[in-house]
Amino acid sequence: MDSRRTVLRSDDPDVNVYRLLTALVVPRPIAWVSTLSAEGIGNLAPHSFFTVSCANPPIVQFTSVGDKDTLANVRATGEFVVNVASRPLMDLVNASSAGFDPDVDEAGALDIETEPSLLVAPPRVVASPASLECTLHSTVELGDSTLVLGNVVATTVRTDALVDGHPAMEHLQPVSRLGRDEWGLPPEVVRLTRPR
Repeated sequence: MDSRRTVLRSDDPDVNVYRLLTALVVPRPIAWVSTLSAEGIGNLAPHSFFTVSCANPPIVQFTSVGDKDTLANVRATGEFVVNVASRPLMDLVNASSAGFDPDVDEAGALDIETEPSLLVAPPRVVASPASLECTLHSTVELGDSTLVLGNVVATTVRTDALVDGHPAMEHLQPVSRLGRDEWGLPPEVVRLTRPR
């Protein structure tokens, strides 16, 4: 046994694996997902298990830990929008993570302005610097969680977030989730040319 390391087994009932994973797999980008229920009630919630799954065709994924309203809405309608969670919006992103009832639209309750999306029914957040409009590709059940894969059918980027036609980190200002109640601020950017 290496005395310099603590070994925590995932099958030990005294080990909180969720807390370990969310402290070690960092920083995690936040998918601030807007959906509509089958009845047309809006939902806006952050999901920090989020990444790109495929470049061509463009597919992104987020994970719903438990059966949340976002997951129910995506299953019912087959559509969702991922809004970029930026630093100016961090407090609102956090506030939208509260346990609102399914019949409460978080955007309305928190005075978050939304606007119609281009190709899907769920609205996008006006103040978000960019959004990905998605249709449901598939879901995968994984224990207590569900992986949601979405086909990106449209991408919108605010003009003031572009530099030479490309989304710029200094304007996107993405925040991330770390462990416990910790958040990561927009990262320091360095440039390295990839080797050929």
